[in-house]
Amino acid sequence: MGHGMSAVGRRRLQRGVIVLPSAFTLGNLFLGIWAIVSASRGHYEMAGWLIVLAAFADLFDGRVARFTGTGSEFGEQLDSLVDAISFGVAPALIVYFAFLGDTGWNWILAFLYVTAAILRLARFNVEQAGTAKVAFHGLPSPNAGVTMATFYTFSQTPFFRTYLRDVNLNQAAAWLTVLVAGLMVSSVLYPVVPRFTFRTWGGRFAFSLAIASLIAAFTVPEYFFFTVAITYIGYGLVRTVVLGFLERLPERDPLIDEEGDEGEVRELDYGDMRRQPRIRRRRRSPPSEDIS
Repeated sequence: MGHGMSAVGRRRLQRGVIVLPSAFTLGNLFLGIWAIVSASRGHYEMAGWLIVLAAFADLFDGRVARFTGTGSEFGEQLDSLVDAISFGVAPALIVYFAFLGDTGWNWILAFLYVTAAILRLARFNVEQAGTAKVAFHGLPSPNAGVTMATFYTFSQTPFFRTYLRDVNLNQAAAWLTVLVAGLMVSSVLYPVVPRFTFRTWGGRFAFSLAIASLIAAFTVPEYFFFTVAITYIGYGLVRTVVLGFLERLPERDPLIDEEGDEGEVRELDYGDMRRQPRIRRRRRSPPSEDIS
């Protein structure tokens, strides 16, 4: 009897654990909808912070699923649908309400961004979902959403108003939307956040960087999140350009190739010299003479 009760208890515990990842995912959805409502009411800064919290919820639901071994295809599909709202629709509407809502056709930019986010999530499900990842193929939608959502907060900082006061915010928001949308559907590779470990120097550095980031996130969040997001975007672009340049470099020195070409030309020239008839006469002579 005791064994039977323990089995029932284990099944109930397992069912409870399975619910955990979905709970984080639905929390992500709640924050995304809340951000849309806040943006529609003119609370753009609050809407941006809600998207940041949604990104943390999205990070934790995947970690919890892997830690508890409760990942499933249902969870992957649910996560993608929620991400399309929290990191697709919500950031697009935040930027639209804050910067792009003055003229009639600027909503097309919001449409393009949402389209790129949905395509990015669909491609991720086909190519990388459920597999160990070394890098992301295209800018991840949570990073894109945080970049878009925190732009307004960064634009209200004393630094921006002092040193970037001549920047046209409407145009900057429009170009940012186009850039981020394009990177989501691009082939640019973006690194995965490294796991924390004390076994290697890289792991220790990652842990120290995480502690410093956590302190900065709580002390100067208006500077931290947008700056880190833009740095991440720039890192992927620069890395792709550098690696692409290195891949295009020739395997051999171009000067050596040119020398080889000149050698072949000289051999052809030798065949056209006057000595050639002598060689032909020798070839036509009897074999005995060739041997002597």
